[in-house]
Amino acid sequence: MAKNNTIGGVHMKKLTKFAAWLVLLCCTLVTYAQDALPVIASLDRGIDAVDSLALFDEIQDTLPLPLVPRIPRSFQQTKENQIIDTLGVLAPFWEKVKQVRHNNSNNILRVLHVGDSHIRGHILPRTAGDSLQLAVGRLIYTDMGINGATCETFSTPERVREIQIEQPDLLILSFGTNESHNRGYNALHHYQQMETFVRMLRTALPGVPILMTTPPGSYQGRRRAYSLNPRTAIAVQTIQHFAHDNGIAVWDMFTIVGGARRACLNWQSAKMMRPDHVHYTVEGYIFQGQLLYQAIVKAYNDYVGYR
Repeated sequence: MAKNNTIGGVHMKKLTKFAAWLVLLCCTLVTYAQDALPVIASLDRGIDAVDSLALFDEIQDTLPLPLVPRIPRSFQQTKENQIIDTLGVLAPFWEKVKQVRHNNSNNILRVLHVGDSHIRGHILPRTAGDSLQLAVGRLIYTDMGINGATCETFSTPERVREIQIEQPDLLILSFGTNESHNRGYNALHHYQQMETFVRMLRTALPGVPILMTTPPGSYQGRRRAYSLNPRTAIAVQTIQHFAHDNGIAVWDMFTIVGGARRACLNWQSAKMMRPDHVHYTVEGYIFQGQLLYQAIVKAYNDYVGYR
C-alpha cells in the first residue's frame, strides 16, 4: 500500500517549495530596508575638515565666562561690567594669553596690580588673580599696594624700579580714593600726577599695556557725620579723560556699581563697607575682585571672537 505523502490534502513537495520561496522573499525585503553604504570620503577632504576645525577652535578660543557675581538686590542703577579699550591697547596681552592657551609659548604671563590700600589688602587682586590663573594656566598675578597711596606715591625711581623688576605683561593701576579725599583736590594737578607716573612707567616698561581702574566710592567725615565724598566723581572723570588721552584701557568700577548717585549707597545698603566708610568688608573686596575678573574674561573673549 503506498505511503500517504499529504498533510491535510497538500503534498509535502509543494509545501517545501513554498517555504523556501517565503524565506527568499523575506531576505530580499530585509536587504532593501537597509541604508545605503556611505561613500568613502576622499583623504584630501578629510584633511581640509581637520584644518578647518583647528582654525575654528583657534578663532573661538574663548575663556569660560564666569558666573555673573551675585549682585545684591539693593544695588540700583548699575551699568554693564566691561573694560573700555576703544584703541585695542590690551591686544598684545590678549595675544600672549591666546598663545599660552594654545601651548605655542612656554612663557609665563605676569600681571602686576599696583594701587592703594584697596590693593594692599590683597583680597581684591587675589580674587581676580586666582581665577585668571586657573583659567589661563601659566600666569602669575601679583599685587603691590601701599596704604594711603596716590599715583604720586609711586612716581619715584625706586618705586618704578620695583615695578620694572616684576617685568609684567599687563600692568593694572588702581588709584583715586586718596586723591579724592584731599579737600584741596585739583583735577588738573591729579591729571599731571598721572601723566608723570605713566611717563616713568612707559620709559621703564616700553610696550607694556596698562589698565587703569576707578575707585569704588567712599564717604567723608567722621563717625555718624558721614556724607558722600563729592570729589570721587570728579576724580573718576579725570582718570577717564587721562586714559582716553593717553591710550590706556579703563575698568570704571565706580560707574559700573552705580556712579555718583548710587555707588556708595549700593555698597552701604549691601553692608559691604567697613565702619570707616572708605574701606570694604571681605565680602565687598571679593565681589570687586569677581567683577574685575569677569570684565577681563569678557574683554579677552571679545578680542578672540572678532579676530
